[in-house]
Amino acid sequence: MKTLESRRRSPTLPKLINDKSIFSLLGERRIATAKEDLSAAHKSSVRALYPGRFQPFHLGHLEAVKHALSNSSEVIIMIGSALQSHTLNNPFTAGERASMIRLALDEAGIDPAKYYIVPVTDLEIHGIWVSHVCSLVPKFDIVYSNEPLTRRLFIEAGFTVKEIPFFKRALCSATEIRERMLRDRSWEAVLPKSVASYIREIKGVERLRDLAKTDKVQIDN
Repeated sequence: MKTLESRRRSPTLPKLINDKSIFSLLGERRIATAKEDLSAAHKSSVRALYPGRFQPFHLGHLEAVKHALSNSSEVIIMIGSALQSHTLNNPFTAGERASMIRLALDEAGIDPAKYYIVPVTDLEIHGIWVSHVCSLVPKFDIVYSNEPLTRRLFIEAGFTVKEIPFFKRALCSATEIRERMLRDRSWEAVLPKSVASYIREIKGVERLRDLAKTDKVQIDN
């Protein structure tokens, strides 16, 4: 039979070690949970701006939107050069580009409540361009862009600007896609299926090829 003294005896060393390990583990879990809660709270209050011309909107653009939303609660997709269309560099209207974006995001299952699509006209005075943008879009906290001038202007205006991971950069380039359309090479694979279908529906390839034609008289030497 154990004596009263033995019953009151402190836990053995291994037991103390195990108890400390448990407390340490619980503490680490609480810290991790607190960090996750802080991260979620921060994300829920952050709105990102993602500017681009989207001529056309391709899979690289879609991945950029997903990346922005992975670190923020909402993203403003800013359609730049909104008044430009029917040129080789800007063949599609702002309305057509907005339709492409909405189709692509719907296809990807992205909640419409998480994004805005806002067309913004060009302003050639770079020193006041950021103010021009801010006057036309909802308030935002962070900018996602890889374009050097865009990054520089927002940084100088005091915004946090982050780079976007490239996605199949050699192929996911709007310039490359337009070139492929002109040369009758494969272009659909690097676009969301809904966007490729929409471009065919509006005869976007035919438009681009017509724009590449000329009425200049060719003089033989």
